[in-house]
Amino acid sequence: MSDGDFPSDVIASISASGMPTRQKSDDKVPSMNFDYLKYSFKSLSRPQSLENLASHAESSVKEVERRFHMPNEEGLLHLKNTSPVVSKKFHKVLIANRGEIAMRIMRTAHELGLKTVAIYAYEDRLSMHRYKADESFQIAPEGKHTPVGAYLAQDDIIDIALKRNCDAVHPGYGFLSENANFARKVEAAGLKWVGPCPETIDALGDKVKARNVANECGVPVVPGTDGPIDNLADARVFCKKYGFPVIIKAAMGGGGRGMRVVRQADELDSAFDRARSEALSAFGDGTVFIERFLHQPKHIE
Repeated sequence: MSDGDFPSDVIASISASGMPTRQKSDDKVPSMNFDYLKYSFKSLSRPQSLENLASHAESSVKEVERRFHMPNEEGLLHLKNTSPVVSKKFHKVLIANRGEIAMRIMRTAHELGLKTVAIYAYEDRLSMHRYKADESFQIAPEGKHTPVGAYLAQDDIIDIALKRNCDAVHPGYGFLSENANFARKVEAAGLKWVGPCPETIDALGDKVKARNVANECGVPVVPGTDGPIDNLADARVFCKKYGFPVIIKAAMGGGGRGMRVVRQADELDSAFDRARSEALSAFGDGTVFIERFLHQPKHIE
């Protein structure tokens, strides 16, 4: 379906609602911003034919208006200020991530009329996310960071955002998404942090602190260390008290990185070292803790 396929009564309905229109060059008949409407109708209303499209138009437009601010005179769509995630309008967002995660954010940003800026490590210079963004920049010269470490380079990432006139930084998930210090640096630089406020990340981004919050709220938790552990002696004390299997977890980050299941005592030493090393590489923080391992639990979000 193209914008020329919309009947005149639909166009009239959209025009009356305040939806931005443009003049067609051939017959000077007003035509709606089709890319915007295509997203709106696809997401919010599914008419079965052009004949009943008109009846859906008004309700769909009202629903769009309820969820979003209408595009301004420049055609930019902005979210309503109903969430702590977006507290001011912005036009260009830097995505501090890579691969599929970055591409998903880009797709949503483009649907909302936002410009996107991708970043990439030298080793990712041929990655798809670099070419899907409106602009893309290498984080640092070759050799300055490891392929993963580049996406943890807080100052370099913020420097790119400022130099490229970005309004906001979206961290995706993993990497720096649960780093409260990075969130504070982003805000201190005058940029909008797209995510939980630093205080929330402080409380819940660190799994050790999150356990403490759960305990304070009376939420049952599996047996675990009272805080982070940094030596094998403490790990052995916990395992002797609670038995096996246990799981060693990175305090920061997620996605299974920095986690090792230990089913017997002779596996503990190597698993402990590997978990700490992987956590440090993936999240820039090698802090770990230990919990009793539950096999095939029900995961409730």
